[in-house]
Amino acid sequence: MTARTVIVTGAESGIGAACAAAFGAGGDRVAVLYHSDAAAAEATAVAVRAAGGEAMAVQAAVDDEASVDAAFAAVERAWGVPQVLVNSAGLNMTGVRVRDMALDQWRRLIDTDLTGAFLTSRRFLTGRGEAAGPATILHISSIHAYAVRAGGADYCAAKGGLTNLVETLAIEEAPRGIRVNAIEPGMILTPMNDRAMKDVSYRRSLERNIPMGRAGDPAEVADLAVFLASDRARYITGARIVIDGGLSLLQAVGA
Repeated sequence: MTARTVIVTGAESGIGAACAAAFGAGGDRVAVLYHSDAAAAEATAVAVRAAGGEAMAVQAAVDDEASVDAAFAAVERAWGVPQVLVNSAGLNMTGVRVRDMALDQWRRLIDTDLTGAFLTSRRFLTGRGEAAGPATILHISSIHAYAVRAGGADYCAAKGGLTNLVETLAIEEAPRGIRVNAIEPGMILTPMNDRAMKDVSYRRSLERNIPMGRAGDPAEVADLAVFLASDRARYITGARIVIDGGLSLLQAVGA
């Protein structure tokens, strides 16, 4: 299989880092896009190389148009036009209710989690021009795109908007052979769930709400991403694939 060029945003940690390593294991060239932690990004790049792929770390603020353009241009100069984009960059919900939320906080989440997805998707597509696929855009969304919670208006609104962005892109780009899908994780043990990773008792109290009885691992999400970007998923586009151990099935329990 010919090596592809893969761009993974938010690849310095968590699901993004796991996705980068998983694509590296398939022999792909992986651009590790990171926001500010260059050392963590380089550690991901090392993991990609150890898995069998090529890697380069590139700084990018996904909410900034010029920064996104510069990062993609650097990848294109080194490796040519990418075939896969995995958008994993994002911020978690703040726990602040709407009545107490500052406008700056609302904008911060929307700009990163939704506008960032728009900017990276658009740059991926314009970089390809009218070139036909196969090519794939994957967005790491969340079950909170539809399973909302108090204190999560900023995050849930961003992920809900991401659903519509994914579906719109899917119908726009299908004629070119470019597939666009969303992965919707539940509780995954990443730095976004730092307390659950460090406090076993707290984690177990949350895992009691998951039918499968445990939190997910970033590698499990990465395996799904690799599948969705492969030829085995060539007829899947506009899909929202939930990976949550059954958590979102229990929304109405106790009501």
